[in-house]
Amino acid sequence: MENWLIGIMNEYGYMGIVLLIALENIFPPIPSEIILTFGGFMTTTSELSITGVIISSTVGSVIGALVLYFIGLQLNVPRLEKIVNKWGHILRVTTKDVHRADAWFDKYGAWTVFFCRFVPLIRSLISIPAGMSNMNIGLFLLFTTLGTLIWNTVLVNLGASVGASWEVIVQNIGIYSKVIYVLLFLLLVFCLFIVIKRKR
Repeated sequence: MENWLIGIMNEYGYMGIVLLIALENIFPPIPSEIILTFGGFMTTTSELSITGVIISSTVGSVIGALVLYFIGLQLNVPRLEKIVNKWGHILRVTTKDVHRADAWFDKYGAWTVFFCRFVPLIRSLISIPAGMSNMNIGLFLLFTTLGTLIWNTVLVNLGASVGASWEVIVQNIGIYSKVIYVLLFLLLVFCLFIVIKRKR
């Protein structure tokens, strides 16, 4: 996959970065770390600039986030209620849980979107609950863009600073991602334990 990503970036430049980052947001398993750090490295060997790579990658991220946001809009609270009424007994979820989660996102959604842009996997998927809660699209775009801009700026500059050793950054980010995945899994297990305990 790395060779395919690098080939597109080499051939299409900024537009290739926009496309790849947009796809990365819609299909999270595509590694943004490779795209961003290699994009930073390319600024040392091609006509691409650090500013151009940061802007194009941010545009791609926002496009991908908007796609997931509009998917979330289709899964609004009334539709979730219908799903929960039908299948909730299996998952031990009630319509009250749905309303509670929606109210929580209405209150803290903007900052949740912002901080989740720094968490692997979740950084893309957080756009779906934002749409589901019908979060103000202007606010969503603002915090998504800010969080994405910071993430992209850091990785692109790291890629440019280490030059040909950009793969080292990817490896370190990979370790960071694995730690986050483990923590998320443990948090999920803990939450399930609390929910089941309360239901009993």
